[in-house]
Amino acid sequence: MSKAKVGINGFGRIGRLVLRAAFLKNTVDIVAVNDPFIDLEYMVYMIKYDSTHGKFQGDVSVENGKLNVNGRLISVYCERDPLNIPWNKDGAEYVVESTGVFTTIDKAQAHIKNDRAKKVIISAPSADAPMFVVGVNEKTYDKSMSVVSNASCTTNCLAPLAKVINDNFEIVEGLMTTVHSFTATQKTVDGPSSKLWRDGRGAFQNIIPASTGAAKAVGKVIPALNGKLTGMAFRVPTANVSVVDLTCRLGKGATYDQIKAVIKAAAIDH
Repeated sequence: MSKAKVGINGFGRIGRLVLRAAFLKNTVDIVAVNDPFIDLEYMVYMIKYDSTHGKFQGDVSVENGKLNVNGRLISVYCERDPLNIPWNKDGAEYVVESTGVFTTIDKAQAHIKNDRAKKVIISAPSADAPMFVVGVNEKTYDKSMSVVSNASCTTNCLAPLAKVINDNFEIVEGLMTTVHSFTATQKTVDGPSSKLWRDGRGAFQNIIPASTGAAKAVGKVIPALNGKLTGMAFRVPTANVSVVDLTCRLGKGATYDQIKAVIKAAAIDH
C-alpha cells in the first residue's frame, strides 16, 4: 500500500517536527515544504539541530535545489500566498497547514483550489473547521470534510482525560489549569507588551498567568461537555513538556481507585 503524500506549509516549530515525525515513523511521505521566510540552506541547518529535541538522527543536505532527507528529495517553495504553491506538481494530496495564519476553512481551502491538493490539516485551533483529537472524536470524521483542525496542544492533553472521566462518571462542571512551557510569542527578557502588562515579563524568569481556549475547544470535540469546562494557563520557565490539571464535579460517585482504573484502561486501549 502506497503512503500518503504530504506537503508542509510553514516550517516553524510544528512544521519541522512534523517532518521529523514523518521520517521517524515512516508512515507518510513528505514531498514538499513551503516557507517564504527560510531559505534552503537554513532549512537544512534547522532540521539538523534542534535546541529542545536534539540532533536529527539522519542525513540532511541540499541536492539540485531540493531538500535531501535520508536520500528522499523534497521540493521547497517560498510562496506567501497558498494559492501559488504547486502542491500537485509533487503529488501532495494532504497539506499540513502549520503557519498559524490560515486557520479558517476559507483561508485553508486556498491549498485545495485548482486541484492542487485534496485535504488540509490545520495544526492549530480553528474558528470554523471541524476539530479532531485522536482517541476522542476521530471516528466522527467524514470523507466529505476537506479542511480539518487538529486543535491545540492543550486540547490534545485535556480532551482524552475529560472523555474518560465523562464517559464513566459524568462531568457536571470542571476547571482545568495548564502549566505550560513558554512559547515563541513570549519575551526572553522584560519588555513592553501591547496587551497585558504581565505578558511583557521575561519567559525564563517568571510564572505568567494566561488565558487558554482549550476548555472551550473540548466542548467542540466532546459536545456533551460544551459549556461545562473553564480554565486558565500558567506559562512557566521550561522549554518543553506541559501538564494539565483537571478538577471536576461528578454526576456519579467514584473512588480514587475507580478513577485510576478507568484512566489506566483507556491508556492501554490507545
